[in-house]
Amino acid sequence: MVLQAIAFYLLAATTVGAALAVISARNPVHSVLFLIAAFFSAAGLFVMMGAEFLAMLLVVVYVGAVAVLFLFVVMMLDVDFAALRAGSVRYLPIGAAVAGLLTVEMVLVATSVATNGAAAHSEGPLAPVGSSTNAEAIGRVLYTDYVYFFQAAGLVLLVAMIGAIVLTLKHREGVKRQDVSAQTARTPKSGMRIVTIKSGEGIDL
Repeated sequence: MVLQAIAFYLLAATTVGAALAVISARNPVHSVLFLIAAFFSAAGLFVMMGAEFLAMLLVVVYVGAVAVLFLFVVMMLDVDFAALRAGSVRYLPIGAAVAGLLTVEMVLVATSVATNGAAAHSEGPLAPVGSSTNAEAIGRVLYTDYVYFFQAAGLVLLVAMIGAIVLTLKHREGVKRQDVSAQTARTPKSGMRIVTIKSGEGIDL
C-alpha cells in the first residue's frame, strides 16, 4: 500500500505539473513535450486503477498520434507566437474564473461519486467479473451490445475522411493524374506500335 500511495502521488504530481507547464512554457515545442509527459502520467494512473485498456488508448492514440501531430504542426508552421500571446494578458482573469469554476465542478462531482456513487463502499478499484481482463470485457460489450453504434461511428469517420480529402483536393494544370478506366481498357494493339526501321535511318516519333 505504501508503494502504491507513493506511485499515485508521484504520478499525480507529475500530471499536474506537466499540465501547468503546457500552458506556461514559452516554447511551443516544449509545451507539446510536457503534454506527452502528462499523457504518460495519466496512463500510469489508469493502470493503477485497473483500467489498462484506457491507459493503452491514451498512450497509443493521444501520445502516438495526436501529440505527434501537434509537434509536427508546431515545428512546420511559422507561427508568430509572441504576437498570439500579446493579447492573452487581458483575458487572463476570465480564463482564471472559468478554470476555477470547472475545478469546483470537478471536485463536487468526484466527491458525490466517491460518497454516493456505485463505488462508494468499495475498498479498491472494481475488478472485472470472472477471469476476463479489462480489455476483453470492454471488447465483449462493445462488439455485442453496441456493435451498431460502433459501425455507425466508423461510417461517420469514413465520411469525414472522404470530405476532408475532397475539400483539400486541388486540380492543377500540367500534373499527370491516374486514369484507372483508361488503364483498364488499354490493349496491346492500342498500347504498342511495331515500326520497321531501315538500316542507317532513325525513327520519327
